[in-house]
Amino acid sequence: MPNLPEGLNLKRIETPAYIVELDKLEENLKTLKALEAASGAKVLLALKAFSMYSTFPIVKKYLCGTTSSGVNEAMLARQYFGGEIHVYNPAFKKDEIEFLAKFAHTIVFNSASQVLKYAPAARRAAKRSGNKNLWIGLRVNPGYSEVKTPLYDPCAPCSRLGASAQSIDDSVARHLDMLHFHVMCEQDSRVLKRVLGHFEKKFAHLIKKVKSLNFGGGHHITRENYDIPLLVSLVKKFYRKYPNISSIYLEPGEAAALDAGVFAARVLEIVENSKKIAILDCSATCHMPDVLEMPYRPQVCGAGMESEKKFDYILAGRSCLAGDVIGCYSFDKELKPGDVLIFKDMAHYTMVKTTSFNGVNIPDIATWSAGKKEYKIVKKFGYEDFKRRL
Repeated sequence: MPNLPEGLNLKRIETPAYIVELDKLEENLKTLKALEAASGAKVLLALKAFSMYSTFPIVKKYLCGTTSSGVNEAMLARQYFGGEIHVYNPAFKKDEIEFLAKFAHTIVFNSASQVLKYAPAARRAAKRSGNKNLWIGLRVNPGYSEVKTPLYDPCAPCSRLGASAQSIDDSVARHLDMLHFHVMCEQDSRVLKRVLGHFEKKFAHLIKKVKSLNFGGGHHITRENYDIPLLVSLVKKFYRKYPNISSIYLEPGEAAALDAGVFAARVLEIVENSKKIAILDCSATCHMPDVLEMPYRPQVCGAGMESEKKFDYILAGRSCLAGDVIGCYSFDKELKPGDVLIFKDMAHYTMVKTTSFNGVNIPDIATWSAGKKEYKIVKKFGYEDFKRRL
């Protein structure tokens, strides 16, 4: 895990703030680019995890395009990224299809019925607009995953995500250019190997009829000890086994921004109720909701587990939600108002999920380049941003 941002004077920055470390972001992107070269796969940036478009001039030097979860993300990709624009949604509206078909590389439907309803119209709209490269995809559900948290499990009982093999007949298959699945979450290539076994078992007859596959997201490719050679071999095996497949896509979002950013917050007040509680100028529910949803305990620079160090504190947010609590941490020194705390690995699934519940301000978005010694506030938020949403 990363330490404090190298060379950054934390006492001088305004908080709360998401700080993306550009040098580390680029390291991740170089790893993904090397994977492309070794495997022949194409890597897309999943905007649902990381949509910080001020960094797109860096990202698009390494990745061929983006994958979006709806119209707004696709529009962001079109305006700031370019390249291949892939779009998926559990259920599209007709006007969305006609709009997306003008510029999308691939529209991925979630069900056989949506393919039958909208694929012909999408191709007609693409032709009218001069988009000669539109592909139609279908997300399928292999019925197998190893995701432990039900909230994030696409193969949980009664999942709405992905079509079953039984629902796809020839009338559907003839429309398809791509099969897509997404059943992983922060997992490695060994899990992918097992997933692919189930995918082939259920959909081999369809794999032979399409020209592209998308192995989805959730691949933690840039984390330490990830087995990249195994991933390369899995991709190459599919190319060899299915000569009709011209392209295989991976769409990690978290891997692009993994360990490439932090979240800075200040202690506002110390209160005591059986334990000492440090109230910060941030909020778990507003600014790092995965802490409550996943749930998980983010690492804090210089802090340990409860009772590991001399001074214990519950770190809490400033919203009125009773459960706006990040966790219990221990420190070598007593905390005091004004101290800056740094939460690690906070570039992904943070900025894209913030809320202004209670009128709590959305944090600054900033970048830091250790090489250039440059700290830049990309965006600030205030009352007008809160008001516009209501």
